[in-house]
Amino acid sequence: MSGLCKSERPNPAQLAMIVVVWLAINLIASKSEVSLQAQPTDPFPSRESVHVGVLGLFRPQEFRLSAREGEALVVQAGAQSITLEKSSGVESTTIKIADSQVIVMAGDRTLRASSITVTGRQNEPVDFVLAIPGKITRRYRGILEMIPSSGSLMAVVTLDLETAVGSVVAAESDADTPLEALKAQAVATRSYFISGRGRHREFDFCDTTHCQFLRNPPASGSVAAKAVEATRGLVLEYNTHPFAAMYTPSCSGRTRTPSELGLSTGAYPYYAVDCEYCRAHPVRWSSRISVRDAKVLRVSDEMSRLSAVRRLGWSAVPSNDFSKTTDGDHVVLNGTGRGHGIGLCQSGAKAMAAEGASFLEILKHYYPNSSVVLWRR
Repeated sequence: MSGLCKSERPNPAQLAMIVVVWLAINLIASKSEVSLQAQPTDPFPSRESVHVGVLGLFRPQEFRLSAREGEALVVQAGAQSITLEKSSGVESTTIKIADSQVIVMAGDRTLRASSITVTGRQNEPVDFVLAIPGKITRRYRGILEMIPSSGSLMAVVTLDLETAVGSVVAAESDADTPLEALKAQAVATRSYFISGRGRHREFDFCDTTHCQFLRNPPASGSVAAKAVEATRGLVLEYNTHPFAAMYTPSCSGRTRTPSELGLSTGAYPYYAVDCEYCRAHPVRWSSRISVRDAKVLRVSDEMSRLSAVRRLGWSAVPSNDFSKTTDGDHVVLNGTGRGHGIGLCQSGAKAMAAEGASFLEILKHYYPNSSVVLWRR
């Protein structure tokens, strides 16, 4: 042992210290990485947060904010505040935009400010319900900020990373999806949140398929919540760096590479891999678009597809795998698959899990040459 001559014997105190140091070194080494053959034994404490712009597709002029049972919402508007709480009799507020200001109306009080922030009593994340009257209602857990933006109200929720992961897993998965497939989704989602920032100027991500589809957080004890907890802190890594993992609903039997779709390759090169389930059970679709729209739509070109669906809706061109047939002043598209077809195929992952594959085997299949590791901040 270093530091001792061969003729020296360590006294009991020295020996105890040596053992403690040796154990500490081995404990740290053992927790540094999770291979594709082992799962973590200890939960990974995450203090990271993500900023998500929510409900922006509606360009809202008005919101309805409500407190959930047992929660108190502190709405801070400049130097003034309003507390929303069911037990107080004032549990909701209407929030509007007027003259580039945010107007908060609750009970007999009206506040005006350039922006508002909503937290718990101790400035902590809080459960709340946010609605656009007559259109949509969503539940969140986090800190809410609202500011005027281009004539509408921009709502940004700051969520704990694991809360955000759970909200996406719940939104992206069917009710009958097996646990191992949900675990694979959770790892891919977490990897995207960690490495995919910068897609918007005002916040990290939006809540649409442009970034990651996000709804309510999963209920405690639900399969989605269990999947997130079981994979807490695990991310996909390539060349010792986490990467923003892409995924798709259905791949038509073979996943795509970014270069095949006219996209640049990022930190992870992606690979075209076979998907037995989607080959045997392809999702087929058909739609009609105008000749004018069809002229700028190219097969296997994700940017032209995205341009088309932003004008026509996502159902107009669900995937990049299609053929065109002219029918008078319209063009009929017949295709297979859903989404861009890159990375994890959710349909294929679901089938693999149903046949007994682990989440690590699923990830290894759809992201070849990657590793699953504990995220080292």
